[in-house]
Amino acid sequence: MFRRLPEAARPALRFTFEGEAVEGREGDSVAAALLALGHAATRDTAVSGAPRGPYCMMGVCFDCLVTIDGVGNRQACLVPLRAGMDVRRQRGKREAGA
Repeated sequence: MFRRLPEAARPALRFTFEGEAVEGREGDSVAAALLALGHAATRDTAVSGAPRGPYCMMGVCFDCLVTIDGVGNRQACLVPLRAGMDVRRQRGKREAGA
């Protein structure tokens, strides 16, 4: 559904998503990089386990929560992509202090 514009070519940044080596582009948010790779779901809801993903892309809806480098509840749409990040889907709720 999402694809990059040809004129938007920027240097590639390597990171991992769910343990798989992938690439985004310099200037991407984590959410934009994942959408461009075809990963629409970034988390599962705590109650029903339904998949959720980026919706507003500006930090209002909290539907794009991911775990980045072991830290949960990160809004993928607000976090700039960096080389070497370890990004994982957030599954359910994150416990306080974890």
